[in-house]
Amino acid sequence: MRDTLSRLPELLLPWYAAESRDLPWRVDREPYHVWISEIMLQQTRVEAVRGYYARFLDALPDIPALANAPEEYLLKLWEGLGYYSRARQLGRAARVIMQEHGGVFPRDPAAIRALPGIGDYTAGAIASICFGEPIPAVDGNVLRVVSRILADDTCVDLPATKAAYRDALADIYPRDRAGDFTQALMELGATVCIPRGEPRCVDCPAAAICAANSAGDPLRYPVRAAKRARRVEERTVFLLCAADPSSGGGLAINRRPPMGLLAGLWELPNVLGKLSAQEVMEQAADWGLSPLSCGEPYHRVHIFTHVEWHMTVYPVTCATPVPPFVWASEEEISSVYALPTAFRICLA
Repeated sequence: MRDTLSRLPELLLPWYAAESRDLPWRVDREPYHVWISEIMLQQTRVEAVRGYYARFLDALPDIPALANAPEEYLLKLWEGLGYYSRARQLGRAARVIMQEHGGVFPRDPAAIRALPGIGDYTAGAIASICFGEPIPAVDGNVLRVVSRILADDTCVDLPATKAAYRDALADIYPRDRAGDFTQALMELGATVCIPRGEPRCVDCPAAAICAANSAGDPLRYPVRAAKRARRVEERTVFLLCAADPSSGGGLAINRRPPMGLLAGLWELPNVLGKLSAQEVMEQAADWGLSPLSCGEPYHRVHIFTHVEWHMTVYPVTCATPVPPFVWASEEEISSVYALPTAFRICLA
C-alpha cells in the first residue's frame, strides 16, 4: 500500500497549486478559521457553506467571541446548516480553549483531538493545515481516492480500513508541505474523483498510479456498507396564527425536547400522524387556542439521515394567543428564534 501511495505528494502538490479552488477559508491558516470551516463542511456542500462562513466570522470573529456567545444566538447563526449539535460543540470547545489554553487554539495534536466536537478527521485537518503536522485528515473524499488508487475491495466504512489508510498516508506525508497535501487530497476527492457520477479520470493527476483507472472500473470503488432504508413518518404541522396580531400574537412556536432529533430547537407545533381538518381544529381546541378557521392543507417533505418527515401543514387562525406556545412575530422568527429547515419550509 505504501509503495503505491508514495508518489502521491509529487503528483498532487503541483496540481493543487495550479488547480485549487479559491475558497474563503483558504485565505489564511488561522486555526480558528480552519476549525470553523471544517465543522461547517461536515455533511454540507461547499457552496452552501460560503455564506454561512462569512456571516459567522462577522458575528463571532474570534475564540473569545464564540466562547461568550449565548447558545440561542449561536443556533440562530447556524440556522439552516443542520446537525445543530455541531454548533453547540463549537461553543463548548471555545470555552475549553479559554479555560484550559488561555484563549489560544492548541498546537498539540492530542490537545486538538480532545476538544469537544473534534474527531480524528478534523484534528488531522487543523494540525496539518495550520501547524504543518504530518497527520492525515481522512474523510469520505480521501477514503474514495485511496480506495480507487489501490482498487481496494475492503469496506471503507470499517474503522480498520480508515485506520489502515490513515497509517499508510502518514508514512508518505511531505514534512514540509503537510497542509498543502491534506488540502490536495480533499480537493482531488471533491472536484475530480467525485462521489456521485463518473470521476474525471482524464483530468486526474494520480491517474498513472490508479489501479481502478487502469482497470477501467473506478465506480466499483469505494465499497461501502449497505444503507438502511429511511423510516417515513407522517406528521401534521400547525401554522397557528393569531386573528389579531396586535394582541401580542404572531405565529405559534415551541421548543423541542432537550434530547433527540433537533434537540432544544424551536419548532412549529406538530403531532405524529396525518390529521383531517376536523381533527386539526379539535387538537387546537385541546391546546386551549379557540381556533376560528382552518385553511387548505399543503404538503412538505424533509429528509434527515435516518428518517423522512412527510408533513401535512394546516394554517389555523386562533382567537387569542395563549400558552403553552411562544407567539413570535415574523421579525422575531427571522432574527431571534432558530427554526430548523424542516419547519422553515412549512412557512412558504
